[in-house]
Amino acid sequence: MDDAVKGRVVFDNQELDDLIIARSDGTPTYNFCVVVDDIEMDITHIIRGDDHLANTPRQILLYYALGHSLPQFAHVPLILGTDKARLSKRHGATSVMAYRDMGYLPEAVMNYLVRLGWSHGDQEIFSRDELIEKFSLESVGKSAGVFNPEKFLWVNSYYLKERSLSQLAEDVIPYIVAKGYPVPQDKSWLEKMVKTLRERSKTLVELVDSATFYLTDDISIDEKAAKKFLTSQIRGPIAKLIQQLTGLDNFTEANIEQAFSTVLQEMGLSMGELAQPVRVALTGSTVSPGIHEVIAVLGKERTLRRLSSALQRLQA
Repeated sequence: MDDAVKGRVVFDNQELDDLIIARSDGTPTYNFCVVVDDIEMDITHIIRGDDHLANTPRQILLYYALGHSLPQFAHVPLILGTDKARLSKRHGATSVMAYRDMGYLPEAVMNYLVRLGWSHGDQEIFSRDELIEKFSLESVGKSAGVFNPEKFLWVNSYYLKERSLSQLAEDVIPYIVAKGYPVPQDKSWLEKMVKTLRERSKTLVELVDSATFYLTDDISIDEKAAKKFLTSQIRGPIAKLIQQLTGLDNFTEANIEQAFSTVLQEMGLSMGELAQPVRVALTGSTVSPGIHEVIAVLGKERTLRRLSSALQRLQA
């Protein structure tokens, strides 16, 4: 047999048994069924895992016995886990729908799975059209592919960053619903939100998890962060920042940045000395996108409300 992946494969007929094609109750067996089925459906190519290679010589003899020419066989290598054992659920093998629920994009799943057993030079990222144009069975690898969850995440993060903001805003809606947050009706605001988070996110689930402070006002401030940054020394600078932000008619990033600069100059502070306490007050944690971006997306009313709440906390 000339296999499209493995090349010429030779079987010794002496090693084959007299296979059973029908059981005692009259029901046909697998090897007989698939050959008849393929002939009836005019199947031209049989592409399957190389764990089926042992069935191939029996099926070849059945094709000949039924007077039919052989289809093109292509036995592709199996996928292994990082420990080089056969892929199982403990390695991360699961259904495609489960990966969708985990926040993987369909383009990323397709790209990663194709690239797992096939290559075209050193190129890693392929559009659907490129795969259609460049894919060939002859370029499928002969050795087993290794499923690498980290590489899979990297591919997904690439597609997430390359996605248009309008599409990404639509993509996150089911995940917002799944978390129990109300879906923002202003799609332009939703686009601004995902723009600030996609560079830091590898999946749609991760993006929505990090968007909590945008999607709800019921945020909890990390006590460790509060103890470190929301101190009595920052009371004056936050009060001054509230004053500056209140006076802004046009709540843009540029104007917000200028408000910060004014406070920093007047109070003799570095950006970090003001930005981190404000970040904790607005998001509940010390990690977030750029503080000017966060404030612009939160908007004037929500920002001032949270800063005022933090100021009350400091005065308590």
